[in-house]
Amino acid sequence: MAKDEVAEDDVTGGAPRPALSTERVLREALRLADEEGLDAVSMRRLGRELGAGAMSLYHYVSSKDELLDGMVDLVFAEIEAPSDESDWRTAMRRRSSSARDVLLRHSWAVALMESRTNPGLANLQHREAVTACLRRAGFSIEMTVHANWLLDSYVYGFVLEEASLPFDTAEELADMADDVYMPLLPPEQYPYLNEVAGAVLAGGYDHRAEFVFGLDVILDALERLRESGEAR
Repeated sequence: MAKDEVAEDDVTGGAPRPALSTERVLREALRLADEEGLDAVSMRRLGRELGAGAMSLYHYVSSKDELLDGMVDLVFAEIEAPSDESDWRTAMRRRSSSARDVLLRHSWAVALMESRTNPGLANLQHREAVTACLRRAGFSIEMTVHANWLLDSYVYGFVLEEASLPFDTAEELADMADDVYMPLLPPEQYPYLNEVAGAVLAGGYDHRAEFVFGLDVILDALERLRESGEAR
């Protein structure tokens, strides 16, 4: 049996447990982080969840840093990379929307996406695809860096704000506006806030559309720079 796939007998003498592997350890760590937050992920806790001793896990990941690197790499692997079959704007729009969806599933990962000093294969391949998309579109090296930072900062920031909202749907927001916000906003004291909150109630406002609006503003600005030649 390969080093990376080791089956262990159950301590009670029952059927063998599913084989341990680096992939299984990382997937379990990802599940724990998604369900309970990154603080819940420790070698001891992983050992309990996997039915193995904490020390045995170091056969598959040599350190907590290596564990985090692997978890981040799994997240990068879920994000749709830009394709050279689409124009740069469409490709980056799809990539940014995919990144937002993935990071909402793994919101703990936002703080780690740019912090790893030993990036994995999926991480590097994704960044290569993004850079290639922008360079092939005619962006200079400098503007490629600007565009990459701008888009990532927008996605990460939006996910952090969205993940902290006390509602998930337009219906929940409308209920909160009606029950909580409107009584706090008498029109004579807060005329503009009252006006906007009233529009939210009346118009079925969906905060999720804000991501697309902001992303298109950024892509429009980058496209104007590209067409004007400033991107080169």
